[in-house]
Amino acid sequence: MAKTRSEMVEATRAKLIQAARRAFALHGYANASMDELTAEVGLTRGALYHNFGDKKGLLQAVVDQIDTEMADKAHALSIKEKGLWNQLMAEAMAYIRMALEPEVQRIMLRDGPAVLGDPSQWPSQNACLARTMRGIQTLIDEGVVKPVDAEATARLLNGAALNAAMWIASSEHPKAVFAKAVEAYRHLANGLLQNEG
Repeated sequence: MAKTRSEMVEATRAKLIQAARRAFALHGYANASMDELTAEVGLTRGALYHNFGDKKGLLQAVVDQIDTEMADKAHALSIKEKGLWNQLMAEAMAYIRMALEPEVQRIMLRDGPAVLGDPSQWPSQNACLARTMRGIQTLIDEGVVKPVDAEATARLLNGAALNAAMWIASSEHPKAVFAKAVEAYRHLANGLLQNEG
């Protein structure tokens, strides 16, 4: 059965994203060759430009894919926990832990911000922020969390997790930094609880 045009376009995009993901993880954004990347999957630079505009557009697509995977993975781990507070903390810990993965370090936490700008402004971050904000508001309403502004609190919690992840990614000793970051994050977050402990 012949593929439709939209299926062919989607297959081309998927090939380019996967090849770019490998190249960016292995060589970094600056050193990844678009000629080698497109040749690896039997396509031309024209296909890259047609689908993504330029190398930066391709990086954005790779970042979006990895970010979605990270959010899904963190959320899946969090729902195993009992209680909304524990779920929020598990999601943050999972996100920070992913900063130990070489692909995440290089693409999401070093090259992505350097090329695409402030990660807290990336469109993919909005869903995570909204989920955190809803969770915080529910916990405030239930009397678990002190009566603080839910948006400000969600932005600060997510910002702390992002900065912890970026610190880990840029460290020469990521595992040691991870342990420090997690401990500090938990202490900061627990300060929001009505009954700290």
